[in-house]
Amino acid sequence: MKTIKNCPNPLQTLLRVLTGITLAAALAACSNGNGNNNSSTTQNDAEPDQPIADVNPFQELVDQGVTRYLGAYTPMLSETEGDIVSHRFSASDGPMCLRGGEYVMSTRDLGSEDLVIFLQGGGGCWDTLCAATETAAPGIPKAGILDNDLPGNPIADMNMAYLPYCDGGVHASDAEYDIDENGIIEPGTTDQFHHGLHNLSAALDVTVQAFPAPRRIVLMGVSGGGFGTIFALPLVRTLYPDIPIDVVNDSGVSVGRPNEPEFFKALLSYWNIADSFIPDSCPQCIADDGHGTGVHNWGLDRDENLRISLLSHKQDSTIANFFFGVGGAAWETELVREMGEVEAASPDRARSLIADGSAHTFLIGKTAAEVDGITVLDWVAAMLDDSPQWTSRID
Repeated sequence: MKTIKNCPNPLQTLLRVLTGITLAAALAACSNGNGNNNSSTTQNDAEPDQPIADVNPFQELVDQGVTRYLGAYTPMLSETEGDIVSHRFSASDGPMCLRGGEYVMSTRDLGSEDLVIFLQGGGGCWDTLCAATETAAPGIPKAGILDNDLPGNPIADMNMAYLPYCDGGVHASDAEYDIDENGIIEPGTTDQFHHGLHNLSAALDVTVQAFPAPRRIVLMGVSGGGFGTIFALPLVRTLYPDIPIDVVNDSGVSVGRPNEPEFFKALLSYWNIADSFIPDSCPQCIADDGHGTGVHNWGLDRDENLRISLLSHKQDSTIANFFFGVGGAAWETELVREMGEVEAASPDRARSLIADGSAHTFLIGKTAAEVDGITVLDWVAAMLDDSPQWTSRID
């Protein structure tokens, strides 16, 4: 039998009650005594009698529970190799991978004023299809935009928090299942752990301790990590009030099955995401046309320190065919229209880059790909440099 496990955490209540205390202080107060102390951070400059709702544009989602695991976990081990520190969490605790293995994330401190939070991709897993990365490796892969030696890399000198992906639920899942219902191995035992929100929260706690006061944040993700930027954003904003956030969402742009809103709703329900991450005030976040791009507009409407880049191939076969079963041509029509609508709603702070073809993702292996006269790497650099070259482009 499949069941959802949604464990409440005392921090959720504390965050709602102590509205006049900085989040950093609240996290420190909730430390379990094992060294998880965020007292060095200064995340909320509100006056003591000022509610958090006045400074957090995503307070509605905080009230719905997205921060319930912040402050709950501490790495059991942190190992340094060169300039990279890998932080391992006990698999017996909340953070873990899809099959119960340990979760690990990494940080790299280059002494920069800027911080990259990178969410890796790796498929997806739900009741009718499971094709996802099931393990997390230490370190930061030297690939694409993650390669500091890549010529022209705009994030080469920035500090980094690297979050592997191994929960099968776009970094935000919070459910457990017994999928071995036929008794082949061990019936009646939980054997599929969608603990993405645990992993994300634990990793962001490490991040805010390592980098308490960046000048700006680049929240970047590919594929499942591109979708993950949508769900990570309210947590990152809660931890870092008033700091500019540039989102670079590579191939997780929330274009779904045309006129089938139940598809996205079913996925979010399976992963136990919807009640926390879809705002009660935003019925259009999963619209009748089947798409979830309204969530981008909802965030941009509320957060004036937010900008978003959305990247995709026109007929991304991994998304359109394999995972969503739409077909490339039909998905292209929806993609082009939806990206245009997002930009039209926030013309100064949202841009899209849409390439010909059916390939999947750019940032890890195709940074030199050219779209309408500019390479992907130069286009991302234009965003981060506030260059006029950061305009929506389509082949």
